[in-house]
Amino acid sequence: MVELFNKGGPFMWPLLAALVIGIAFILERLWTLTRASINAKQFFVQVDEALRGGGVEAAAKICSNTRGPVASVLHAGLLRAQRGLAHVEKAIETSGSIEMAFLERGMVWLATIASIAPLIGFLGTVSGMIKAFEAIALAGDVEPSLVASGISEALITTAAGLAIAIPIQAFHNYFVSRIDKIVVDMEESSAAFVDTLVEMGYGEEKGAA
Repeated sequence: MVELFNKGGPFMWPLLAALVIGIAFILERLWTLTRASINAKQFFVQVDEALRGGGVEAAAKICSNTRGPVASVLHAGLLRAQRGLAHVEKAIETSGSIEMAFLERGMVWLATIASIAPLIGFLGTVSGMIKAFEAIALAGDVEPSLVASGISEALITTAAGLAIAIPIQAFHNYFVSRIDKIVVDMEESSAAFVDTLVEMGYGEEKGAA
């Protein structure tokens, strides 16, 4: 592996850096999205029962003791429940935007690495081919031993760039699907939460608390 890395030439170093950064973001996103995912339907049933049975404070306590964006969004709405439905919806919208930014943090870096890793590999390919043709020009003849080093560098960097980009792109797409699922959970839970508040008489505007 070390021998292949050395044969790949100087462009293997930025590829290595891209791989390390990509792995770091993948691990961070795995940890974050795993903790952010909950059984939204089961959680909302608990919040709904607490809200109907114990009021806003009981429901807010459940939300504050539960991790994840769904709980955070509902908690933000509960804190404004006494002020009326318009305040609740505004709080949910604001909290949802913040949670979305949190969920998507680092995704742009994964997309960037998946895009530039093959380009760096292709740049190494061009560099290797230039070396091969320079060797031919200096020798005045085509000898396999003269061009082998340059061609080897070209192929290694291309393979390395693709080997880095493919799994990172796969993880990026997987994370996007996980984020979409969490967003849907937030939207469905928020809509059901607002319906519950309306049923319980929180739909009218109240004075600021």
